[in-house]
Amino acid sequence: MKPPLAATLRRIERHAGKLATAAVAKMDETLPWFRALPADQRSWVMLVAQAGVRSLVEWLRSGGTIGGDSQEISDEVFAAAPRALARSITLTQTVALIKVTIDVAEAEVNALAAAGEEEALNSAILKFSREIAFSAARVYARAAESRGAWDARLQALLMDALLRGDAPDSVASRASALGWTDKPPVSVVVGRSPGGDITAVMHGVYRAARRARVEVICGVHGERLVVVVGGTDDPKLTADQLRACFGEGPVVVGPAVPSLDQASESARAALAGFRAAPAWPGAPTPVAADDLLPERALAGDPEARRVLRHDAYGALVKAGGGLLETLDAFFTTGGVLESTARELYVHPNTVRYRLKRVAELTGLSPLDGREGFALRMALSLGRLDPAT
Repeated sequence: MKPPLAATLRRIERHAGKLATAAVAKMDETLPWFRALPADQRSWVMLVAQAGVRSLVEWLRSGGTIGGDSQEISDEVFAAAPRALARSITLTQTVALIKVTIDVAEAEVNALAAAGEEEALNSAILKFSREIAFSAARVYARAAESRGAWDARLQALLMDALLRGDAPDSVASRASALGWTDKPPVSVVVGRSPGGDITAVMHGVYRAARRARVEVICGVHGERLVVVVGGTDDPKLTADQLRACFGEGPVVVGPAVPSLDQASESARAALAGFRAAPAWPGAPTPVAADDLLPERALAGDPEARRVLRHDAYGALVKAGGGLLETLDAFFTTGGVLESTARELYVHPNTVRYRLKRVAELTGLSPLDGREGFALRMALSLGRLDPAT
């Protein structure tokens, strides 16, 4: 039994190469982005066009117009090109290529079809073009799934490298593969993961980041969700905009750094703050890692101990002027100015001036409960290790 359109099939087979060449020429004429493609990618498109003509023939020969296995045949069209083509050309551009190819084929119907088979061939081309469009969607869906799985693995490796403090080049190359543009400043936010599917958690973070108009890379590390944020002048405000992506518990914001190269410093501070945050039940959410310096020092964080010892105690030692003695007396008397003045045999205004100087030098006010606690910790650490 002869296949449908047998005479037409023979004509199409004879003109297959010419038809594919005409389609690519039309693409070059009507699609500016196609003209800009590298030569290897243009050759891939030519392969796809030739495979499309061959598949149309096979589809018609197998009875495609009356119910053949169209999916298997149309999928073979895209098997002619490397998977890299799906990453180089968008789905929208692929649809444009298909449309140009179909337009060329329709324009050649009269030349390709045997007498009396023009209408049947035209209908077959329209139906086959639908199958090709569905096949293109399947190719891009598979590519997206594969890319998503690869991105998830790459992000997990990036988070591990960042938290370990690996070489900046290693971190930067992985981030670049994920599309990171390193908009300054950069900070790291750490909180509890909400649980559930990791891909869904990360998708939620990226969606929130788009609304906040910031750049992010994120990953779930154990029970923690770690988010690297770029391009925000107020990391704490951005962390608040991302708050819904985290689970219950503290959300800690590491200090801002110039670029991803220094992000390990921000990550270490944020992680140390996250571990120490339970020691401050009334902490705001989100909270800056620097606001948790006393708790971090108690938890054994060497960087927090260094900052308190050097930036607070060391600054007061260098300044002199009775500032340390005034602080000791102020804390001993329970923070009462008049009692401190009597203890030191000075006027209360002198105590006020010295306490103001302490705040200017250290950034910590003795009159504030939290900051006074940090100053007390700084004095203890400095005296325990005065050589440092």
